[in-house]
Amino acid sequence: MAAPSTASAAISRNPNLKSSRKLHAPLSAHSNLRFSTSISPKFPCKSITTTSFTAATTAASVRRSATVTASATSFHGLCYVVHDNIDTDQIIPAEYLTLVPSNPDEYQKLGSYALIGLPSSYETRFIESGELKTKYTIVIAGQNFGCGSSREHAPVALGAAGVSAVVAESYARIFFRNSVSTGEVYPLETEVRICEECSTGDVVTIELEENKLINHTTGKEYKLKPVGDVGPVIVAGGIFAYARKTGMIPSQTA
Repeated sequence: MAAPSTASAAISRNPNLKSSRKLHAPLSAHSNLRFSTSISPKFPCKSITTTSFTAATTAASVRRSATVTASATSFHGLCYVVHDNIDTDQIIPAEYLTLVPSNPDEYQKLGSYALIGLPSSYETRFIESGELKTKYTIVIAGQNFGCGSSREHAPVALGAAGVSAVVAESYARIFFRNSVSTGEVYPLETEVRICEECSTGDVVTIELEENKLINHTTGKEYKLKPVGDVGPVIVAGGIFAYARKTGMIPSQTA
């Protein structure tokens, strides 16, 4: 007969240990069980202070939202065109993630690196060398924009660079959510491959109330999907600013 395993031997020697094959009775909804939150003196822990990145970006989002009032229903400017699967490393490379958006100077610097990770096939630079802002206030993209890591720096960098909206066929879900939660850019969608019908430098207008994009250079118009309930969140400056504005959480001045 084969010798019992170390784990089996340990169980047999300890009468307090039960076989894992025996099912435990489920806890009642009215169970009196309570969990202690105290730390055992046998295992002292060093306290760690952390800062939520979303909370840290709130100040930057509020500063940016101050320039966009609740009555803002359209955006007008030059567009910058990219294609499918633009990931967050291309939007803002990892080496710049040490910049803190709640610091005004670092917020600006973060914006100056937006889309710096694009391949050399994009001959036109999104931001000119030595500049902090882009002249392209609307980004037009293909499918799966913002794929890759879940870094919130991606929409923040675009917003800090001066981008008001991104219009894409589809988004990576986390980028869409981060755009809304930070309040930095409008993530607008279209069912048409606008990225193949527009060129970098075209003059475009986005009409939010009419759900359309007008390319004044080509004379064409495109239907956009309604922005829906996320609109007021973005206008407010992000999820925290919206929650304070609507009374969901206390305001900072309260």
